[in-house]
Amino acid sequence: MFHILYQALYDPDGWLSFLRLFNYITSRVVFASVTALLLSILLGRKGILLLFRAGMTDRVRDYGVMDVTSKRGTPTMGGVMIVLATAAATVLWCDLSNRFVQLLGASLIWFSALGLLDDVQKNRHRDAERGLSRWPKFILQATFGVAAGVFLAHPSSSPLPEELRNALLIPSVKSPVFDMGWFSIAWTALIITFAANAVNFADGLDGLAVVPAFFVAVVYGVFGYVLGNQVYSGYLQFQGIPGAGEIAIFCSALAGASVGFLWYNAYPAEVFMGDVGALSLGGVLGTAAAVLRQEVLFLLAGGIFVAEMASVVLQDWIGIKLLKRRLIYRAPLHHTFQYMGVAETKIAVRFWIISGMLMLLSLASLKIR
Repeated sequence: MFHILYQALYDPDGWLSFLRLFNYITSRVVFASVTALLLSILLGRKGILLLFRAGMTDRVRDYGVMDVTSKRGTPTMGGVMIVLATAAATVLWCDLSNRFVQLLGASLIWFSALGLLDDVQKNRHRDAERGLSRWPKFILQATFGVAAGVFLAHPSSSPLPEELRNALLIPSVKSPVFDMGWFSIAWTALIITFAANAVNFADGLDGLAVVPAFFVAVVYGVFGYVLGNQVYSGYLQFQGIPGAGEIAIFCSALAGASVGFLWYNAYPAEVFMGDVGALSLGGVLGTAAAVLRQEVLFLLAGGIFVAEMASVVLQDWIGIKLLKRRLIYRAPLHHTFQYMGVAETKIAVRFWIISGMLMLLSLASLKIR
């Protein structure tokens, strides 16, 4: 919105010349993150109260050997604060005509609506196991992934340069590995669905999911800025992506909203994000990876989420269903450490440290080519 205001009112020689500030991506990155941060904090206290009065409290799964009684009754669906703060900052600071922003916005809406439906179902039945069943949820996630894949691959709609529409890129490798053709649609659907579920599985301890999500948002925000800048992308030997700078603004809004949510979600949590928050965070981050054609980078930047997802696959699909035995104590992975007696706060902080290190390694791939 302010970007449009600049174009409409800017007078280089008049008293409104300060509006040129709104035309710089770096300025709007800062404004978007601060706006989302403040909005999520300001919305938080009132939002928690409203959720509690509406009876939207967490339905904690019983893990037997782990005491979860302290979690019961905590308001959930707090991820709505992340969604609203990100959406408001996007409307204020992003160029809404940009196709990257439109796709990221559609992802935010789709996955937050899906998560909201899941949370409402759980609350209605007063049971954490009575949300949307696994396959309908998976199909709905994949549906958006396929639609995003078609959008990015088709020449009439894709904002990507022709050389990148179907390209597979690997961090630190200068040129695309190969052209995937129309298989890129399935690849896009896979990474978006994977990211959404991976973040959702990581959301099990106070503050555990939101901080790694912040780090991944920073990584893709930096990549968006670099790839959208002709000078920087050329210097670092990347294929430039015109308009990708707006992705940096969207990601900064998401990062700011995540930090604001941590204000209330840090141990002991006053509110949980619920599926509305976890699915929307994962869905948007997966979409950001796809639109920048940096899907493989998610395996590094989102290493915490990948490990959580891998532990579920290892335990449920390979161990229990195939081998008829447990391969680890509990899944997702953070519950294994709880089972071993590691304190919840220590698990979360150690995961944050690892995630921060993975962020730095991911950013290093910009230069190591």
